[in-house]
Amino acid sequence: MTKIKSLADLKKMKSDLQSKISLREKSENPEGKVVIRVGMGTSGIASGAKEIMEFLMEETEKRNVDAIVTQTGDMGYSYAEPTVEVKLPDQDPVVFGDVDKKKADNIIEKYIKNGELLDGIIPQNYETIDKK
Repeated sequence: MTKIKSLADLKKMKSDLQSKISLREKSENPEGKVVIRVGMGTSGIASGAKEIMEFLMEETEKRNVDAIVTQTGDMGYSYAEPTVEVKLPDQDPVVFGDVDKKKADNIIEKYIKNGELLDGIIPQNYETIDKK
């Protein structure tokens, strides 16, 4: 990250980040994109979720991964924070627990790009109402 030396630097940084977030959150076709949600409840933030979200935003952009990276509230997995939910197009979402930068890197390279399942997937602990 660059050092902030003046109010103008801070305003420029804020503007740049807001435009990136706006672009990611208001995508025209989110159904056809990878959607990555980082759990940013208080336990997630305390466990390093903010750094993981920044890493995912930067790395997906660098690696030309067509993804929307956004934050969400507490996902209910406080024991496994930071948590990251990844939804690939036309697939059910998968939640990864205990995500550090190395695991986030593997999520991008192995799961998102190659479709390989990784260790650390949190099992789904609910059933949907529309289940037949």
